[in-house]
Amino acid sequence: MTTLAAGPPAPTEHVPYYGKYIALSPERDAIEALERSFADALAIFRGVPEARAEHRYAPGKWSIKEVVGHLIDGERVFAYRAMRIARNDPTGLPGFDENLYVPHGEFDRRSLADLLAEWELVRQGNVAMFRGLPSEAWTRSGVANGDAISVRALAYIIAGHGRHHATLVRERYLS
Repeated sequence: MTTLAAGPPAPTEHVPYYGKYIALSPERDAIEALERSFADALAIFRGVPEARAEHRYAPGKWSIKEVVGHLIDGERVFAYRAMRIARNDPTGLPGFDENLYVPHGEFDRRSLADLLAEWELVRQGNVAMFRGLPSEAWTRSGVANGDAISVRALAYIIAGHGRHHATLVRERYLS
């Protein structure tokens, strides 16, 4: 199957909120964005010693492990949306509340290495899914959380979301 080499999604393919994540992936190909963004983020997270993985940069903020757990949850949700839309499922998809998900994930009871291994498996599976999409599926749009969004936008959101949080960890947790 072919991947989309036509560049990032147009602003009409997503709500403005997601533009901040999409802008973090300048790659012209969505698969390349997914692979490079993961490698970039993983390099930051693998540099965190296990003894520091439960660090919070301020009261009420997530620990580094919880950030990784959030990335795993978010990626699964975004990829599920992409799969449903790519398969031309017209059903509107619900939103998700990351502030509800994170505490119930109990990520701090796991090792950072275990969480990173899980995230790597999730990303590998999602790259395989996106790589296998037919060309016409990439620009197919559906409704998620009450807003229109394309499959291509979801791929770039996944890539940028990981880069966004890895940057925050580097700047706020590790500085």
